[in-house]
Amino acid sequence: MKQLFRQLHTYLPAAAALALLVLLWQLLASSPLVPGYLLPAPTEVLSALVADRALLLQHSAITLQEALIGLAVGVALGFIAAVAMDALPLLRRALYPLLVISQTIPTVAIAPLLVLWFGYEMLPKIILIVLTTFFPITVGLLAGFAGADRDGVTLLRAMGATRLQIFRFALLPAALPQFFAGLRIAAAYAVVGAVISEWLGGFGGLGVYMTRVRKAFAFDKMFAVIILIALLSLALMGLVALLERRALPHLHIDKEERI
Repeated sequence: MKQLFRQLHTYLPAAAALALLVLLWQLLASSPLVPGYLLPAPTEVLSALVADRALLLQHSAITLQEALIGLAVGVALGFIAAVAMDALPLLRRALYPLLVISQTIPTVAIAPLLVLWFGYEMLPKIILIVLTTFFPITVGLLAGFAGADRDGVTLLRAMGATRLQIFRFALLPAALPQFFAGLRIAAAYAVVGAVISEWLGGFGGLGVYMTRVRKAFAFDKMFAVIILIALLSLALMGLVALLERRALPHLHIDKEERI
């Protein structure tokens, strides 16, 4: 019973807000204020999802594959960069400003260049996803390493611990909460980055599907693919949350006890 109350306490407000949003959407679409071809009703969007489910699943698989590969590479490179920058302060002072500057360049400005250089296959899409997911992972880990208990690090050094042991028992545990926070953001960026890269050319994916239905002015299908993109992002973020619960169970136990 207590577990059920916790779940209701966690999910009921969000479910109520979502239901209210869908109701307002339905009322607005049914009113004469907005033409039906500009704002399809939720029922029409649902019908489009069902009618094109096979094609949408095919395109979703391509987008999801790109997002997962790009996210995995971005996480690996971000982890390596953060460890190197934390171990070498000079390297951090040299590279950190460049990382910040890289985030001021819109992805829609980079994507055409990547397509021009690498073609319309999967490679330019993965590169764009890596560029968008690399930053939150690196910054999150660097913040976590900086927030590690300095007294604990000093104690480990006094006991003769190696740099690898200090990293394993002091720095990495301190950085894991920030790492998962960055990973949650990167997971959402991965799907969005894949779709943006597909807008500019490709042979499959939700971005390609969205471009085709936009040119046909099929707004019900446009809304359907937008909802599907949101669901894919939420699914990846949910997977990250599950991994975080497994890696840091003590943090979630503390939160549940506070509730």
